[in-house]
Amino acid sequence: MDNITTERRSTMADIAAKAGVSVSTVSKVLHGRSDVSAKTRGKVQRLLGQHGYTLPGRYEQPGGLIEFVINELDNPWAVELIRGAEEALQAEGMGLVVSAVHGRSNLARKWLDDLGTRGSLGAILVISELSAAQERELNRLGIPFVVVQPSVDEGPNVPSVGSTSWNGGFTATKHLIELGHRRIAMITGPAHRLTSRARLDGFRAALDQAGLEADPALVRHGDYSHEPAYHHALELLRLPERPTAVFAGNDLQALATYRAAGELGLRVPDDLSVVGFDDLSFAQWVAPTLTTVRQPLANMAAMAVRMLVQLISGQEPETLRVELATSLVIRESTAPAPSLPGS
Repeated sequence: MDNITTERRSTMADIAAKAGVSVSTVSKVLHGRSDVSAKTRGKVQRLLGQHGYTLPGRYEQPGGLIEFVINELDNPWAVELIRGAEEALQAEGMGLVVSAVHGRSNLARKWLDDLGTRGSLGAILVISELSAAQERELNRLGIPFVVVQPSVDEGPNVPSVGSTSWNGGFTATKHLIELGHRRIAMITGPAHRLTSRARLDGFRAALDQAGLEADPALVRHGDYSHEPAYHHALELLRLPERPTAVFAGNDLQALATYRAAGELGLRVPDDLSVVGFDDLSFAQWVAPTLTTVRQPLANMAAMAVRMLVQLISGQEPETLRVELATSLVIRESTAPAPSLPGS
């Protein structure tokens, strides 16, 4: 036996030991045999790719499941992400299993337990935070994963897909400034989340560029849901020097601002301009139609699928961090700043 063959056999033995399978099983996966479970195949393919083996094709048999784990499902934002992932997986001949964990550790634990028995090839995670324990368990199971719109900095080695939140915040605020608004409020998400911080930083940068001071009294942190944003908007619009415009961290918070304005007898956009973030389907059907920052949610999920397919195949993506561009969609909810009493 020559040295190359001996080295190859030794490496396959190492892979078998790491995967907890026999060398013959590793060989079957390497040569595209079909008599290996989807779970084992995914684990071995990943290890083979890490050791530089060229696999005979991404899938030697059609099918296979991908987990889609998300905090909440009762949100149009979630629907767009699931739609994008499902369409991309259909093109790969694969299926989607959706789990909602509602931010609860017991449900996250159940999902991980179920994952170990379902034989899924990989996972797309849209959760508040990937804990170190969850990451270790996914790695132990040999399950590749991609995080969509990470809430915290997961580290340089965690594959992720997001959007240009800073640029979205900057562009939205610049639009309002160009309309003559000077007292601009922002209702954003939780202070610790990356998206909240990035959109707020973009908001502040646009004000700074225009020579305007960012008034801390005009910034509120919600949780990206309707009800807290509604109460924040009421507080802002009752200020002695109320804002003439509100940049909301997402479209649901923008709708909450509409509601608060209406209750106080303010008209959008005559008395108050409002900008959202996401461009969900209802943004073009509400009255007035909502000016918002378009976040390519379906494309983000599809990109996550493509990255995940590469990882399952044992390939290394060109980059582990992808940010897709946002863009401002101008509709009817923004107008030139009104003249306020005493101005």
